[in-house]
Amino acid sequence: METMEIINFLARWGHLLFGMTWIGLLYYFNFIQGGYFKKATPEALADAKKHLAPAALWWFRWGAMFTFLTGLVLLVGVMKLGYLNAGIVLGATMGTLMFLNVWLIIWPNQKIALGMVEGDGPAAGAKALLASRTNTLFSGPMAFFMLAGGHAGGLGFGWGTGMGSTAMWVGLAIIAALEVNAIVGKQGTMTTVKGVITSSLVLTAVLVAVLKLV
Repeated sequence: METMEIINFLARWGHLLFGMTWIGLLYYFNFIQGGYFKKATPEALADAKKHLAPAALWWFRWGAMFTFLTGLVLLVGVMKLGYLNAGIVLGATMGTLMFLNVWLIIWPNQKIALGMVEGDGPAAGAKALLASRTNTLFSGPMAFFMLAGGHAGGLGFGWGTGMGSTAMWVGLAIIAALEVNAIVGKQGTMTTVKGVITSSLVLTAVLVAVLKLV
């Protein structure tokens, strides 16, 4: 086995392991911890914020970091082989924005919300939650396109020839608008767990339709 093949395989393996850690914790925060924090006793809530949440956030943010880095290795390999297509571009874009949301929005604001640093806790918590909800929104279509971009050519999407197409740019514009909302907007339909799951599935369908029909 050639050196590049070994590197590619290890990067793919690492991308899967780190990605499971990252997205698993993302779902834990959104589907479980948030609901528990609303129902916990003051004593239990204080203990969770002091011990549980910081530890989980450590694994969360470093899982995101190494998922991103191993993803870059894979993306470079795809580009060298000439396999880059619109599906992979959309998936990689959402993955990159999710990584940036973790390190530039969620983690800084969670430190304030948890009392690790001084600041407006409720406001910081709201900012972190919106970015976290947006990452959950992106997670469904991100996973879909990262898989389909390289393995669903038989479905007739024409992704292999979609680079620079109108469809790709429309998809990127939709993603960009949602990211702007993550920074300065509102949760909207993502307020509840059911809402954000449904929104993620709807976004997947919308982006698939864009690449299929535009």
